[in-house]
Amino acid sequence: MSDEKKSILSGQTLRAYIMIAVLAMIWLYFHWATGSIFLTARNLSNLMSQMSVTGVLAVGMLMVIVSGNIDLSVGSVLGFAGGIAAFMVTTMEYGLPTAILAAIVVSIAIGLLQGALTAYLNIPAFIVTLGGLLAWRGAVKWLLGGSTVPISDKTFMAIGQSYVGPMAGWAIAAVAIAFVVFMAIRRARSVKELGLGEANYTGELLKSIVPIGGIIIFIWVMNAYDDKGVPIPVLIFVAVALVGGFLTTSTTFGRYLYAIGGNADAARLSGINNKRNVLKVFALMGALTGLAALIFAGRGSSATPDAGTLKELDAIAACVIGGASLVGGRGTIFGACLGALIMASLDNGMSLLNVRDFMQDIIKGSILVAAVGLDMAGRKRS
Repeated sequence: MSDEKKSILSGQTLRAYIMIAVLAMIWLYFHWATGSIFLTARNLSNLMSQMSVTGVLAVGMLMVIVSGNIDLSVGSVLGFAGGIAAFMVTTMEYGLPTAILAAIVVSIAIGLLQGALTAYLNIPAFIVTLGGLLAWRGAVKWLLGGSTVPISDKTFMAIGQSYVGPMAGWAIAAVAIAFVVFMAIRRARSVKELGLGEANYTGELLKSIVPIGGIIIFIWVMNAYDDKGVPIPVLIFVAVALVGGFLTTSTTFGRYLYAIGGNADAARLSGINNKRNVLKVFALMGALTGLAALIFAGRGSSATPDAGTLKELDAIAACVIGGASLVGGRGTIFGACLGALIMASLDNGMSLLNVRDFMQDIIKGSILVAAVGLDMAGRKRS
């Protein structure tokens, strides 16, 4: 491995540790300031449910940003897709599976349209998706007639509100731990296959102790909330994060995204089909936006004309705070998810402290600018 790659990896690892330390300080402060309420099982369960929508969007946004693009339309698409699902179930009386499929298919189609305009017509993604932000918000208002559509279907609401039982949670934990061990063995084996040295199975398995411990603690805390178990939206988010992590680190598609974002011309000259991969990543962003829309609508038990407003900024902020570069080529799914958790923690903690809305916006905006400033300063030093 080259010295440059080692430097990048060590920098990403250091940033991850710093972010974890920052998150711990935020949690400890809010726990003290709220009179020992913040770190209770009840509040942590609610916190994880609150961040699930932003987390799902952040996974897709990270891949878009890594490719050197941006998607400003996800909030409007989220509202439109959720409106379609709610309208079909409530007004048109279609079955829930049909409504879910329609919401996701429409979101993918929107992603393909915007991806095609960006990749094949060379219109900057910023302009394409800024237009989409306005156009799809208008489509939501047209679809819903400017009014709220309530959702009474219990299965639909369960997507955003229900839980899986404690035993099911431990079964899921066992699957997740097996996945972590599998990935550790795969990493060790790939070192030998690539001729970079002997496979260090012991070292990779030791590195897996921390995530395995995190999985066990996470399930234990979720189950501690009145034995309700893990919230379904949180499970969806975790599954999306695992798939996103696999795509970005263990597939040629993921490597192509980093190559395109790092140097599009060099990627094209090396045989990578830039246009096709940009189209794919926008379609994937659309699919995840449709999934997030179902969680959002189910959690709120309704579809509203302003649903998803500013969600695109939350997703972008999560990626940037998590270490993604807005010029492309750098960022991790873990960082984006951690960034989403930091943003959700700030929202939750300030709400518990009854901080006024305008002050919450000022604080979050200042933190975002500070995160970008520190990142730019670090890049100049390196």
